[in-house]
Amino acid sequence: MPRRHSIEFIEAQEPVTELVTKFGGQPVWLTQPQWPLSRSTGRPMRFICQIAIDPLLFGETEAKMAYIFITAGDEHIDGTWEHDGGENAVILQPGNVTMPVVGLEQGPVLYSLVKKMFRKQPALQPCEFTIKTRTSTDPDYTPQKERILWSNVKWVEYAEKLDGNKIGGTPIFIENDEFPGPGNWKLLLELDSTRVPFHINFGNAGIGYAFISEDGKIGKFLWQCE
Repeated sequence: MPRRHSIEFIEAQEPVTELVTKFGGQPVWLTQPQWPLSRSTGRPMRFICQIAIDPLLFGETEAKMAYIFITAGDEHIDGTWEHDGGENAVILQPGNVTMPVVGLEQGPVLYSLVKKMFRKQPALQPCEFTIKTRTSTDPDYTPQKERILWSNVKWVEYAEKLDGNKIGGTPIFIENDEFPGPGNWKLLLELDSTRVPFHINFGNAGIGYAFISEDGKIGKFLWQCE
């Protein structure tokens, strides 16, 4: 049964500059900066979070830190949901980089939507969060072809056990099962856009999924929505 860290977000009162798991702010690079570029625009993607890769969840891996990015901007960008669409990235350090990057230490940041007096539209406010975690276990992954034979009661019970924002564990897909390629991929992060204290666009009530390859050298990201 895969172990997981359930996530509780804690607003940072000052910039976080340590190699710890955090959301928002600027990345704290383990090695040299490797900021990924959007395939469609050529501009730096938005930094979502950095994840310290815990051996308790993932075993001993070459990668020690993972940095997750997504293309974001004023215009609509197609393909941010695809694991190989060139509009999101999981940068592992140390690890293999499979897309264009630049040596930026800082770039576009995560933000929250804040209501302001006398303004109809909420203001965009840069934000940063550390986390508090609770460790537990998830049920083993059951393929969709087996789950469709389950009763509704059994499916709901299974889904409830996999619910929540988490590092590690077993993914609960909104749509079809969608691992990012052949071989065994471990869930690195599951992020429910309706249950986070910042703004992130995963479509209609979407969930983002970051994965790490079995050898710990490659990371991939995708999202699904209702």
